[in-house]
Amino acid sequence: MEYVDNMPLMDLMRSEKMTFVQLIIPAESAHRAITYLGQLGLLQFRDLNAEKSPFQRTFVNQVKRCVEMARKLRYFKDQIHKAGLFLPPLPASQPDTELEEIEIQLAEHEHELIEMNANSEKLRQSYNELLEFKMVLQKASGFLVSSSSHTTDREIELDENVYSNDNHGDTASLLEQEMRSELSNQSGVRFISGIICKSKVLQFERMLFRATRGNMLFNQAVADDEILDPSSNEMVEKIVFVVFFSGEQARTKILKICEAFSANCYPVPEDTTKRRQITQEVLSRLSELETTLDAGLRHRDKALTSIGYHLTKWINMVKTQKAVYDTLNMLNFDVTKKCLVGEGWCPIFAKTKIQEALQRATFDSSSQVGIIFHVMDAVESPPTYFRTNRFTNAFQEIVDAYGVAKYQEANPAVYTIVTFPFLFAVMFGDWGHGICLLLGALVLIARESKLSSQKLGSFMEMLFGGRYVLLLMSIFSIYCGLIYNEFFSVPFHIFGDSAYKCRDATCSDAQTVGLIKYKDPYPFGVDPSWRGSRSELPFLNSLKMKMSILLGVAQMNLGIILSYFNARFFSSSIDIKYQFIPQIIFLNSLFGYLSLLVVVKWCTGSQADLYHVMIYMFLSPFEALGENRLFWGQSVLQVILLLLALIAVPWMLFPKPFILKKLHMERFQGRTYGILGTSEMGIDDQPDSARERTEEFNFSEVFVHQMIHSIEFVLGAVSNTASYLRLWALSLAHSELSTVFYEKVLLLAWGYENIIIRLVGLAVFAFATAFILLMMETLSAFLHALRLHWVEFQNKFYHGDGYKFMPFSFALLADDDD
Repeated sequence: MEYVDNMPLMDLMRSEKMTFVQLIIPAESAHRAITYLGQLGLLQFRDLNAEKSPFQRTFVNQVKRCVEMARKLRYFKDQIHKAGLFLPPLPASQPDTELEEIEIQLAEHEHELIEMNANSEKLRQSYNELLEFKMVLQKASGFLVSSSSHTTDREIELDENVYSNDNHGDTASLLEQEMRSELSNQSGVRFISGIICKSKVLQFERMLFRATRGNMLFNQAVADDEILDPSSNEMVEKIVFVVFFSGEQARTKILKICEAFSANCYPVPEDTTKRRQITQEVLSRLSELETTLDAGLRHRDKALTSIGYHLTKWINMVKTQKAVYDTLNMLNFDVTKKCLVGEGWCPIFAKTKIQEALQRATFDSSSQVGIIFHVMDAVESPPTYFRTNRFTNAFQEIVDAYGVAKYQEANPAVYTIVTFPFLFAVMFGDWGHGICLLLGALVLIARESKLSSQKLGSFMEMLFGGRYVLLLMSIFSIYCGLIYNEFFSVPFHIFGDSAYKCRDATCSDAQTVGLIKYKDPYPFGVDPSWRGSRSELPFLNSLKMKMSILLGVAQMNLGIILSYFNARFFSSSIDIKYQFIPQIIFLNSLFGYLSLLVVVKWCTGSQADLYHVMIYMFLSPFEALGENRLFWGQSVLQVILLLLALIAVPWMLFPKPFILKKLHMERFQGRTYGILGTSEMGIDDQPDSARERTEEFNFSEVFVHQMIHSIEFVLGAVSNTASYLRLWALSLAHSELSTVFYEKVLLLAWGYENIIIRLVGLAVFAFATAFILLMMETLSAFLHALRLHWVEFQNKFYHGDGYKFMPFSFALLADDDD
């Protein structure tokens, strides 16, 4: 009861009464007044500077400063995430800080961070170069040692066989020229060593081969460690290479190719002693750089942690200040009077709270002049505002997705709370599946406080927002499942024994013939003996089809009745006389009569053919019904209802346009006499709030609109009634799918003695139940119930051409990401 008492007051049937107000705020208290109104969140401002661009407004410089501070805060947030740190929760109390102080602090922190990042990047680049140099020295040493030993062996052979032949010197190979280093140093084999990304090695080698025309030797080895790429901040696998070549021209080409492929080249001395010395120096410098980098990272993390402690508060403050200045830009700035003039909408119940906030702003800003707050008349229609809580909000969003209600129009969300989950359950009726949905809804509700503070994915956010819709859908599904007597398609004798028994012993096995009724009907829902019988499908088809017609006619009648309350609320007697009355007569003369026949047939157990009755009601209205008669006087009633339906069509079509034309002519004649006594001020010189716009009455347009509306209702009465048969179709499909998965998967697998086959069958049954019946079928039934409410129900009374009340509120900025 305490929770119910704490719920906000609601008037869902009609939107809150709104009033148009004007504010005249002294300049010295304007900022504080708008801030207090943002904290209150009950006033929607109208933009009085719509013709101006954002750069022509008064507080454009303040908005630019807030945008720049928001950019810096986003930069800090990105740096904190990159560093792997977590934002600490917002402390309960923090000292208030002025915007100017925050701006100075943000500039200092940004300069410090940029400097630390630049230094860290330079150190990281030096560290990567030394690390690459170390790996090149280690891997290239192996290539040079093996090449040196190979050269010594080949020198002897070349001295004996090649050098003795003087003519062979002109066609000596690259390796032979290296062996002649003592004779000619200019023709010696040289090498370039370096490191390159593994993904570019094949293309790199192919390009070297083509550029040198094969006169090179390419050796490669995988680097021992991966290297951090500073641009992508990812570890990259690299390859150490050594290219042996001859000639200065080849060297130039190879260096250009290395530069094109972003390969880093490092000098490696041929002398082993020098290589060892250089390796020791590199390792020493690497150790020093690692220490320096770690110290820099600790200092940077400490600075980011200090920023993160205040970051949430700064983000909220900058966001609210930007919203305040954006709102101030919507007000007119009067330079001569040094005040701001604003207009907007607020609920009537909020007038006192707004006046108190404005008085507090005047007092806190020590202003000598108070803020003027007064009510004005407005030409445009007020915005629509429904006060909802976390339970009713999801149902209101379902209605608003179709269209926001016109001001003070009857709200379908009141009835949607009950009818939407019920129509869903009619199509989804299975109390086993309903229990699964109920468990999911209860988990979402139980973790409501935790999930509401987390950033959810799009699907999970939609599911969490509709948790109470899911709760009611599951409860109604359990109820309808008990009526259908289906638990994963299996019937149970929950409310007693069946009212049927076998005529003889032969029918106990087959369960198709020989059932006879021997006691009163089953007390609640469908008798379990219908399951598996030969007449199961015809019986359930007849039951669900007729039930769909009854539910559809009832909901459409509710929609037409709500149109009466709308017309009565807006004092439109024309709509009551020439729209509501003929519509209710037409619908019930045909489909209300059909519903009556269904109920009478159920109650009397008659075998009358209702298809025959309805068809011949139009083809041969005076013909005797014979064996299809359900009650006395039915033939006369049919003729009367048919005549009423025929009369209702011109009743809807013709009177309303002519009456509207007559009323317009009377109003126009009265206005012409009034114009003679008015002042010389033209209509264009009057203020916007008091200006009346004269609209010409176009009779042909009104008549065509009424004709379209009448035809749409007459044809829609047939099509909408037929559309409700989707309740029967989807209910039948859900039931048959459940039966197929149960009998053809689970029972079939359970018939084998093999435990593996049983487990596989159970897994397939669980998968089909979870993903097909609980996900796809739930979504399908949800969408069909949505269509029945939007099209078949709401088009009878709901215009949905209003606009939402969007107050200036800091609470609405909480989830926005700049």
